[in-house]
Amino acid sequence: MTESPAPPLADRKARAARWFADLRDRICTCFETLEDELTGPNAERLAHLQPGRFERTSWRREDTSVADPGGGTMAVMRGRVFEKVGVNISVVAGRLTADFAEEIPGTDADRTFWAAGISLVAHMQSPHVPAVHMNTRHIVTGTGWFGGGADLNPVVADAQDTADFHAGLKAACDKHDPGYYPRFKQWADDYFFIKHRNEHRGVGGIFYDYLDSGDWEADFAFTRDVGEAFLATYPPLVRRHMQRTWTDAERRRQLVQRGRYTEFNLVYDRGTRFGLETGGNPDAVLMSLPPLAAWP
Repeated sequence: MTESPAPPLADRKARAARWFADLRDRICTCFETLEDELTGPNAERLAHLQPGRFERTSWRREDTSVADPGGGTMAVMRGRVFEKVGVNISVVAGRLTADFAEEIPGTDADRTFWAAGISLVAHMQSPHVPAVHMNTRHIVTGTGWFGGGADLNPVVADAQDTADFHAGLKAACDKHDPGYYPRFKQWADDYFFIKHRNEHRGVGGIFYDYLDSGDWEADFAFTRDVGEAFLATYPPLVRRHMQRTWTDAERRRQLVQRGRYTEFNLVYDRGTRFGLETGGNPDAVLMSLPPLAAWP
Protein backbone atom coordinates (compact mmCIF):
# COMPACT_ATOMS: atom_id res chain seq x y z
CA MET A 1 0.00 0.00 0.00
CA THR A 2 1.29 3.44 -0.93
CA GLU A 3 1.44 5.81 2.00
CA SER A 4 -0.40 9.09 1.62
CA PRO A 5 1.78 12.18 1.98
CA ALA A 6 1.09 13.99 5.23
CA PRO A 7 -0.61 17.36 4.81
CA PRO A 8 0.96 20.43 6.44
CA LEU A 9 0.94 20.37 10.24
CA ALA A 10 -1.54 23.23 10.56
CA ASP A 11 -3.97 21.41 8.26
CA ARG A 12 -3.59 18.19 10.21
CA LYS A 13 -4.38 19.93 13.47
CA ALA A 14 -7.39 21.75 12.02
CA ARG A 15 -8.86 18.63 10.44
CA ALA A 16 -8.49 16.59 13.62
CA ALA A 17 -10.07 19.32 15.74
CA ARG A 18 -13.00 19.68 13.32
CA TRP A 19 -13.59 15.95 13.32
CA PHE A 20 -13.75 15.70 17.11
CA ALA A 21 -16.26 18.59 17.22
CA ASP A 22 -18.41 17.04 14.48
CA LEU A 23 -18.47 13.68 16.23
CA ARG A 24 -19.45 15.40 19.47
CA ASP A 25 -22.38 17.10 17.75
CA ARG A 26 -23.69 13.88 16.23
CA ILE A 27 -23.37 11.94 19.47
CA CYS A 28 -25.20 14.65 21.41
CA THR A 29 -28.05 14.67 18.89
CA CYS A 30 -28.32 10.88 19.06
CA PHE A 31 -28.33 10.79 22.86
CA GLU A 32 -30.99 13.50 23.09
CA THR A 33 -33.14 11.40 20.75
CA LEU A 34 -32.79 8.46 23.12
CA GLU A 35 -34.01 10.68 25.95
CA ASP A 36 -37.16 11.42 23.95
CA GLU A 37 -37.80 7.73 23.26
CA LEU A 38 -38.25 6.63 26.88
CA THR A 39 -41.82 5.49 27.56
CA GLY A 40 -43.77 3.26 29.92
CA PRO A 41 -42.99 2.49 33.57
CA ASN A 42 -39.52 4.00 33.53
CA ALA A 43 -40.82 7.26 32.09
CA GLU A 44 -43.44 7.29 34.85
CA ARG A 45 -40.85 6.44 37.49
CA LEU A 46 -38.74 9.39 36.33
CA ALA A 47 -41.65 11.70 35.58
CA HIS A 48 -40.08 14.38 37.80
CA LEU A 49 -37.34 14.69 35.17
CA GLN A 50 -37.59 16.24 31.73
CA PRO A 51 -36.00 14.51 28.74
CA GLY A 52 -32.36 15.51 29.02
CA ARG A 53 -30.64 18.10 26.89
CA PHE A 54 -26.93 18.85 26.75
CA GLU A 55 -25.66 22.01 28.38
CA ARG A 56 -22.44 23.31 26.84
CA THR A 57 -19.87 25.27 28.79
CA SER A 58 -16.68 26.58 27.19
CA TRP A 59 -13.42 27.08 29.06
CA ARG A 60 -9.97 28.50 28.29
CA ARG A 61 -6.53 27.50 29.49
CA GLU A 62 -4.26 30.01 31.16
CA ASP A 63 -0.73 29.47 29.87
CA THR A 64 1.70 32.21 28.84
CA SER A 65 4.20 29.77 27.30
CA VAL A 66 2.33 29.78 23.96
CA ALA A 67 0.42 32.38 22.00
CA ASP A 68 -2.85 30.40 22.01
CA PRO A 69 -3.19 27.93 24.91
CA GLY A 70 -6.64 26.91 23.70
CA GLY A 71 -9.42 25.37 25.74
CA GLY A 72 -12.48 23.24 25.27
CA THR A 73 -16.20 22.78 25.61
CA MET A 74 -17.96 20.61 28.14
CA ALA A 75 -21.28 19.13 26.98
CA VAL A 76 -23.07 17.52 29.91
CA MET A 77 -26.59 16.08 30.04
CA ARG A 78 -28.62 14.83 32.99
CA GLY A 79 -31.81 13.11 31.97
CA ARG A 80 -34.16 10.15 32.21
CA VAL A 81 -32.03 7.64 30.27
CA PHE A 82 -28.61 9.16 30.92
CA GLU A 83 -28.27 9.99 34.60
CA LYS A 84 -25.09 11.85 33.63
CA VAL A 85 -23.26 11.88 30.34
CA GLY A 86 -20.45 14.14 29.25
CA VAL A 87 -19.17 14.55 25.70
CA ASN A 88 -16.25 16.96 25.93
CA ILE A 89 -13.91 18.30 23.27
CA SER A 90 -10.70 20.25 23.70
CA VAL A 91 -7.94 21.81 21.66
CA VAL A 92 -5.04 22.84 23.89
CA ALA A 93 -1.39 23.80 23.65
CA GLY A 94 1.34 24.68 26.07
CA ARG A 95 4.59 23.58 27.63
CA LEU A 96 4.89 20.42 29.70
CA THR A 97 6.62 20.41 33.05
CA ALA A 98 10.09 18.87 32.99
CA ASP A 99 9.00 15.85 35.04
CA PHE A 100 5.88 15.10 32.99
CA ALA A 101 7.71 15.66 29.69
CA GLU A 102 9.93 12.67 30.51
CA GLU A 103 6.85 10.45 30.04
CA ILE A 104 5.75 11.96 26.72
CA PRO A 105 7.42 11.10 23.38
CA GLY A 106 9.00 13.86 21.30
CA THR A 107 9.83 16.24 24.12
CA ASP A 108 13.61 15.80 24.36
CA ALA A 109 14.43 19.04 22.54
CA ASP A 110 11.22 20.99 23.13
CA ARG A 111 8.58 20.49 25.82
CA THR A 112 5.78 22.25 23.95
CA PHE A 113 2.71 20.23 23.00
CA TRP A 114 -0.58 20.48 21.13
CA ALA A 115 -3.51 18.15 21.79
CA ALA A 116 -7.08 17.80 20.57
CA GLY A 117 -9.64 15.18 21.38
CA ILE A 118 -13.09 14.04 22.36
CA SER A 119 -13.87 12.32 25.65
CA LEU A 120 -17.19 10.65 26.49
CA VAL A 121 -18.43 8.91 29.61
CA ALA A 122 -22.07 7.89 30.15
CA HIS A 123 -23.58 6.82 33.48
CA MET A 124 -27.09 5.50 33.01
CA GLN A 125 -30.29 5.69 35.08
CA SER A 126 -31.10 2.02 34.53
CA PRO A 127 -28.75 -0.61 35.95
CA HIS A 128 -29.65 -2.70 32.89
CA VAL A 129 -28.06 -0.22 30.47
CA PRO A 130 -24.25 -0.46 30.49
CA ALA A 131 -22.16 2.57 31.25
CA VAL A 132 -19.64 3.38 28.55
CA HIS A 133 -16.46 5.30 27.85
CA MET A 134 -15.00 6.45 24.54
CA ASN A 135 -12.27 8.87 23.62
CA THR A 136 -10.01 9.61 20.69
CA ARG A 137 -7.24 12.18 20.54
CA HIS A 138 -4.40 13.58 18.46
CA ILE A 139 -1.26 14.80 20.22
CA VAL A 140 1.67 16.65 18.67
CA THR A 141 5.04 17.27 20.30
CA GLY A 142 8.29 16.81 18.39
CA THR A 143 6.39 13.89 16.91
CA GLY A 144 2.67 13.21 16.57
CA TRP A 145 0.30 10.34 17.20
CA PHE A 146 -3.31 9.26 17.71
CA GLY A 147 -4.77 7.41 20.65
CA GLY A 148 -8.05 6.44 22.18
CA GLY A 149 -10.46 3.58 22.57
CA ALA A 150 -13.78 2.55 24.04
CA ASP A 151 -14.90 0.13 26.72
CA LEU A 152 -18.24 -1.12 28.03
CA ASN A 153 -19.02 -1.14 31.75
CA PRO A 154 -22.19 -3.07 32.59
CA VAL A 155 -23.46 -3.73 36.09
CA VAL A 156 -24.10 -7.33 35.03
CA ALA A 157 -22.50 -8.46 31.79
CA ASP A 158 -24.87 -9.30 28.96
CA ALA A 159 -23.35 -11.70 26.43
CA GLN A 160 -25.12 -10.17 23.43
CA ASP A 161 -24.19 -6.62 24.43
CA THR A 162 -20.57 -7.62 24.85
CA ALA A 163 -20.50 -9.45 21.52
CA ASP A 164 -22.14 -6.58 19.62
CA PHE A 165 -19.91 -3.92 21.15
CA HIS A 166 -16.74 -5.84 20.38
CA ALA A 167 -17.96 -6.74 16.88
CA GLY A 168 -18.37 -3.07 16.04
CA LEU A 169 -14.89 -2.22 17.23
CA LYS A 170 -13.39 -5.25 15.51
CA ALA A 171 -14.97 -4.26 12.20
CA ALA A 172 -13.45 -0.78 12.53
CA CYS A 173 -10.04 -2.28 13.27
CA ASP A 174 -10.20 -4.88 10.51
CA LYS A 175 -10.77 -2.18 7.88
CA HIS A 176 -7.24 -0.98 8.55
CA ASP A 177 -5.14 -3.85 9.87
CA PRO A 178 -6.19 -7.40 10.90
CA GLY A 179 -3.69 -7.17 13.73
CA TYR A 180 -5.25 -4.09 15.29
CA TYR A 181 -8.20 -5.70 17.06
CA PRO A 182 -6.35 -8.48 18.93
CA ARG A 183 -3.57 -6.06 19.82
CA PHE A 184 -5.82 -3.23 20.96
CA LYS A 185 -8.28 -5.55 22.72
CA GLN A 186 -5.47 -7.01 24.80
CA TRP A 187 -4.21 -3.49 25.50
CA ALA A 188 -7.68 -2.59 26.80
CA ASP A 189 -7.83 -5.73 28.95
CA ASP A 190 -4.50 -4.82 30.48
CA TYR A 191 -5.22 -1.10 30.80
CA PHE A 192 -8.81 -1.15 32.13
CA PHE A 193 -7.81 -3.27 35.11
CA ILE A 194 -8.22 -2.17 38.71
CA LYS A 195 -5.01 -3.54 40.15
CA HIS A 196 -5.81 -2.99 43.81
CA ARG A 197 -9.12 -4.87 43.33
CA ASN A 198 -7.64 -7.49 41.01
CA GLU A 199 -10.60 -7.08 38.67
CA HIS A 200 -11.40 -5.66 35.25
CA ARG A 201 -13.37 -2.42 35.08
CA GLY A 202 -15.91 -3.88 32.66
CA VAL A 203 -16.09 -6.20 29.66
CA GLY A 204 -13.39 -4.40 27.72
CA GLY A 205 -13.19 -2.94 24.27
CA ILE A 206 -10.08 -1.51 22.62
CA PHE A 207 -7.34 0.86 23.73
CA TYR A 208 -4.52 2.27 21.63
CA ASP A 209 -1.93 4.99 22.02
CA TYR A 210 1.14 6.38 20.23
CA LEU A 211 -0.35 5.32 16.87
CA ASP A 212 2.07 6.70 14.30
CA SER A 213 2.36 4.25 11.42
CA GLY A 214 4.12 6.77 9.19
CA ASP A 215 0.90 7.34 7.24
CA TRP A 216 -0.97 10.18 8.94
CA GLU A 217 -4.01 9.89 6.68
CA ALA A 218 -4.39 6.19 7.48
CA ASP A 219 -4.02 6.76 11.22
CA PHE A 220 -6.56 9.59 11.14
CA ALA A 221 -8.98 7.43 9.12
CA PHE A 222 -8.68 4.67 11.70
CA THR A 223 -9.35 7.07 14.54
CA ARG A 224 -12.44 8.36 12.73
CA ASP A 225 -13.67 4.80 12.25
CA VAL A 226 -13.34 4.12 15.98
CA GLY A 227 -15.67 7.07 16.63
CA GLU A 228 -18.09 5.92 13.93
CA ALA A 229 -18.11 2.39 15.36
CA PHE A 230 -19.02 3.71 18.78
CA LEU A 231 -21.86 5.82 17.39
CA ALA A 232 -23.21 2.86 15.41
CA THR A 233 -22.86 0.29 18.20
CA TYR A 234 -23.71 1.85 21.55
CA PRO A 235 -27.15 3.46 20.97
CA PRO A 236 -28.72 0.09 19.96
CA LEU A 237 -27.52 -1.33 23.30
CA VAL A 238 -29.23 1.52 25.12
CA ARG A 239 -32.49 0.94 23.22
CA ARG A 240 -32.28 -2.78 23.98
CA HIS A 241 -32.51 -2.26 27.73
CA MET A 242 -33.67 1.26 28.62
CA GLN A 243 -37.36 0.33 29.00
CA ARG A 244 -36.64 -2.48 31.51
CA THR A 245 -37.61 -1.71 35.10
CA TRP A 246 -35.17 -2.23 37.96
CA THR A 247 -35.18 -2.98 41.67
CA ASP A 248 -33.57 -1.17 44.59
CA ALA A 249 -31.09 -4.04 44.92
CA GLU A 250 -30.07 -3.64 41.27
CA ARG A 251 -29.65 0.09 41.78
CA ARG A 252 -27.44 -0.53 44.81
CA ARG A 253 -25.26 -2.88 42.77
CA GLN A 254 -24.98 -0.20 40.08
CA LEU A 255 -23.77 2.38 42.59
CA VAL A 256 -21.11 0.00 43.93
CA GLN A 257 -19.96 -0.66 40.37
CA ARG A 258 -19.68 3.10 39.89
CA GLY A 259 -17.45 3.21 42.93
CA ARG A 260 -15.06 0.87 41.15
CA TYR A 261 -15.20 3.12 38.07
CA THR A 262 -14.34 6.11 40.23
CA GLU A 263 -11.37 4.33 41.75
CA PHE A 264 -9.93 3.50 38.34
CA ASN A 265 -10.33 7.00 36.96
CA LEU A 266 -8.74 8.68 39.95
CA VAL A 267 -5.90 6.21 40.45
CA TYR A 268 -4.95 4.87 37.02
CA ASP A 269 -6.55 6.77 34.14
CA ARG A 270 -3.95 8.34 31.84
CA GLY A 271 -6.37 10.87 30.38
CA THR A 272 -7.21 12.18 33.84
CA ARG A 273 -3.55 12.62 34.64
CA PHE A 274 -2.74 14.25 31.29
CA GLY A 275 -5.60 16.71 31.68
CA LEU A 276 -4.62 17.74 35.18
CA GLU A 277 -0.87 17.83 34.47
CA THR A 278 -1.40 20.11 31.46
CA GLY A 279 -3.62 22.60 33.24
CA GLY A 280 -6.97 21.46 31.86
CA ASN A 281 -10.26 22.54 33.38
CA PRO A 282 -10.72 20.27 36.44
CA ASP A 283 -14.48 20.00 35.94
CA ALA A 284 -13.94 18.91 32.34
CA VAL A 285 -11.16 16.48 33.27
CA LEU A 286 -13.23 14.94 36.07
CA MET A 287 -16.43 14.85 34.01
CA SER A 288 -16.02 11.06 33.94
CA LEU A 289 -16.95 10.71 37.61
CA PRO A 290 -20.49 9.46 38.27
CA PRO A 291 -23.17 11.63 39.88
CA LEU A 292 -23.69 9.04 42.62
CA ALA A 293 -21.58 6.09 43.74
CA ALA A 294 -21.37 3.75 46.72
CA TRP A 295 -18.90 1.48 48.43
CA PRO A 296 -19.66 -1.73 50.33
